[in-house]
Amino acid sequence: MTLFSVEGKKVVVTGGSRGIGRMIATGFREAEAEVYISARKAHEVEKTAAELGCTGIPADLSTPEGVAGLVAAVDGPLDVLVNNAGATWGAPLEEFPPEAFDKLWNINVKGVFYLTQRFLPQLRAAASPDSPARVITIGSIDGIRVPSMETYAYSATKAGVHMLTRHLARQLAPSHITVNAIAPGPFDSKMMAFALDDPATRATISAEIPLGRIGQPDDMAGAAIFLASRAGAYLTGTVIPVDGGLTA
Repeated sequence: MTLFSVEGKKVVVTGGSRGIGRMIATGFREAEAEVYISARKAHEVEKTAAELGCTGIPADLSTPEGVAGLVAAVDGPLDVLVNNAGATWGAPLEEFPPEAFDKLWNINVKGVFYLTQRFLPQLRAAASPDSPARVITIGSIDGIRVPSMETYAYSATKAGVHMLTRHLARQLAPSHITVNAIAPGPFDSKMMAFALDDPATRATISAEIPLGRIGQPDDMAGAAIFLASRAGAYLTGTVIPVDGGLTA
């Protein structure tokens, strides 16, 4: 269906070698988009890129050099930028270290802002009134509600990602660039492995979700493809929870 087609679109997915980033990259590749993925570890990027049939670019997006390297490696107009790269940190309140906020702010917020900023010429080159370029940021339901885990910096930075999404959406609308966020609930990823790899904990988390299950790869890929397709062209500044109803 052309309404949901992303065939031929050029898509960059950061943090695309595993977890939610890989789910999204896989969905775009299966929908016949041209996909570039990035991550810090070169061997993981190269392995995933070979498996998916896409282009892999090692890049540490918490640094200006990493941002510049990724932008330089992607030639020509860019239809879709998926800002997925991120990190988390958990520790008791009295022991929570200052470096946790510094690390997560650099990756989760500054990385999203500066990569979007640097890709603006390529996004503008792809954009038109009838077919906007798209920026999709990956937030979290932990930026909407207070989680039970002590992940202070993660929750604060993901809330920041949601507001940054809205701010960029307003600023870039005249350039025909939409900016939306997806706020995932529980999915099988490295960040959630500590909980979901334990059968009892997984069952407890699943029971708290109204739809009664952990998110699946198609759930995440489908939301991203919707936002990148003609079907999602009139949305901007939104934060969409993809969480089985958990935040409801």
